[in-house]
Amino acid sequence: MKKTDIAMIILIASVSILVAYFVANSIFGNVSKDSVKVKTIDPINSTIIAPSPAIFNKNAINPAVEVQINGIK
Repeated sequence: MKKTDIAMIILIASVSILVAYFVANSIFGNVSKDSVKVKTIDPINSTIIAPSPAIFNKNAINPAVEVQINGIK
C-alpha cells in the first residue's frame, strides 16, 4: 500500500467515527449524571383492618348467590 492509501483510510475512519458520535448523541441525547428522587410506597404489613359495617353486614345482599324468580305471570 502507498502512503496516500493509508492516509485516506485513516481520514475516512476518523470522519466515520465523528459522524457516528454525533448521530448517537442526537439519538440518545446527553446522559445526565444527576441523581433523581423517586417516590416510594409504604411497606405492606400483616395487620388487618375491619371492613366497614355499613357495607359488610349480615343483612346485606350477596350478589354471588343465584336467585331464581318463579311464578311471574
